[in-house]
Amino acid sequence: MTDTTVTLPPLIDIIRRHGIDPRRSLGQNFLLDQNLTTRIARSTGPLEGINIVEIGPGPGGLTRALLQQGAQKIVAIERDSRCLDALGDLGAAYPGRLEIVAADALKIDPVDLVPAPRRIIANLPYNIATPLLIGWLHRVEQWQCFGLMFQKEVAQRLAAKPRSKEYGRLSILTQWLTEPALAFDVPPGAFLPAPKVTSTVVRLTPRPEKLAPCRFEDLEKVTAAAFGQRRKMLRVSLKSLSNDTAQLCADAEIEPTARAEELSVAQFCAIARLIAR
Repeated sequence: MTDTTVTLPPLIDIIRRHGIDPRRSLGQNFLLDQNLTTRIARSTGPLEGINIVEIGPGPGGLTRALLQQGAQKIVAIERDSRCLDALGDLGAAYPGRLEIVAADALKIDPVDLVPAPRRIIANLPYNIATPLLIGWLHRVEQWQCFGLMFQKEVAQRLAAKPRSKEYGRLSILTQWLTEPALAFDVPPGAFLPAPKVTSTVVRLTPRPEKLAPCRFEDLEKVTAAAFGQRRKMLRVSLKSLSNDTAQLCADAEIEPTARAEELSVAQFCAIARLIAR
């Protein structure tokens, strides 16, 4: 249910009042379009009864949309001290529903911040989006869904298929544990300041079970080795993992002359299980 009982000033007025000029060093590009923030808030489905973690809320554009769309509670992680007063004003308008954590999101496990059912919905700072996602995947079973905005080229990697130029380590780790769906694009002009790239909102739904069995750390090793020498055959690129890569590929039922971009997620998992022995 949408909450229309609270009247809030335009976000641009909040930014001017608190002197929150976007900083490139923090990866800040503020989204001012209320229609777009509402679409992002809705990207994972209805929010009633759902607890949300938001990363890098800035002056609170997406935060207010999440509140208006009925999220039960929001924990907003923000490292920019200039934004805390603006978020505090927003929290006062929605008593008991917004908690602000002044911290670096890379140093926090957000699972501990809210009870289930929980989701992460965020316009991620471009400069830390990938390491944040990989960190969350380690405990993906704790999350109901993710609604995240990335640079379009990163979003395309998440959903990329084998034999495409976008297919790589991030594709495999993400698809192993979740079902990614590209929701919609956000043009540069929607932001303050306008970035040089288009952004894309992605919905990641955790799989009930992993796509194939293996350990996270082993899959990371295999994909790092294979894509570290992307254009080389696997019998060459996997030498850091095995003294006999031909036998390794044979045991995994993979052609040793294949290249990393040709393998499916399940085939990478097969190699990961073998090196774990």
